[in-house]
Amino acid sequence: MIVVLRPNITKKEENAVLKEIRKLGYTPHTMRGVERTVIGAIGDELTHHTLEPLTAWPQVEQVMPVQKRYKLVSREAHTGNSVARVRGLSIGGKRVHVMAGPCSVEDEKQLMTTAHAVKKAGATILRGGAFKPRTSPYEFQGLGEKGLKLLAKARKETGLPIITELLSQDHAEMVAEYADILQIGTRNAQNFQLLIAAAKTGKPVLLKRGLSMKIEEWLLAGEYVLANENPNLMFCERGIRTFETYTRNTLDLSAVPIIKQESHCPIVIDPSQGAGRADLVQAMCKGAVAMGADALLIEVHPDPSKAWSDGAQQLTLESFGKLMTELKPFVAAAGREPAW
Repeated sequence: MIVVLRPNITKKEENAVLKEIRKLGYTPHTMRGVERTVIGAIGDELTHHTLEPLTAWPQVEQVMPVQKRYKLVSREAHTGNSVARVRGLSIGGKRVHVMAGPCSVEDEKQLMTTAHAVKKAGATILRGGAFKPRTSPYEFQGLGEKGLKLLAKARKETGLPIITELLSQDHAEMVAEYADILQIGTRNAQNFQLLIAAAKTGKPVLLKRGLSMKIEEWLLAGEYVLANENPNLMFCERGIRTFETYTRNTLDLSAVPIIKQESHCPIVIDPSQGAGRADLVQAMCKGAVAMGADALLIEVHPDPSKAWSDGAQQLTLESFGKLMTELKPFVAAAGREPAW
């Protein structure tokens, strides 16, 4: 069941509703949107009392059932858009954000050069991989905790929040200590215990779509985050595997309107992984924001030809700056505002 609260009620009035929901045998999950606060009440409606009497409470606007399998991430659960809050930033609101940085953290000079350059160009969040999932065990696997410390130093120097990938449940607390957003990559998109561990850190979670994942499976994976009392979930389309070999993956931009229709959670597009080619990233970014994406996740490197991983898909500092200028009219065309 979904309980929609009226705007401008007090914390005491909200807590009274939460207490009554628990009393009736349901587990409440609070989701705060731009305009409304919604409570998802999870429980077996066949064995518990109905929550419909709550409609008589003055602080309750509406009580309704949810028919989707993914109850908490569903648009039925929360008709308005929810926002992920990251160090004072709101992703999913009026403004479109850009997360940018190197695929892998290689050394201090590479990271700091990139961090200062992407901030100057307008990026609002710094991305960088400290732990890297590689297909071959002989390829560079990331600097680990040393990379996390370098990211934290970059945040201190630039003020940019950081997003980095979490690969293991064993690393959840350590990565959360340094990172502002935890990224769950495509290989772990249905690693449910990892999703639970990420959710329980309390940090915002960016969930990438699996290589061959149907959208319903992606939404259900996201349900694990919200069901574990973490409301700050973002979905990230990063390309799916098809028969096409011209690009590394097939970036499914139709995911933007579909996620917007099915879910209240923000949608992020990763054109770097999606295309696997730097010369296609600019066009994919423009298409993504024009279709309504809430943020972009872009790989940028001072010298992609010398990158330790995925150099072919990383933009130079100069091309990233040019892209940020060219994106503005596309953001405006979507009725949004650039965050830079």
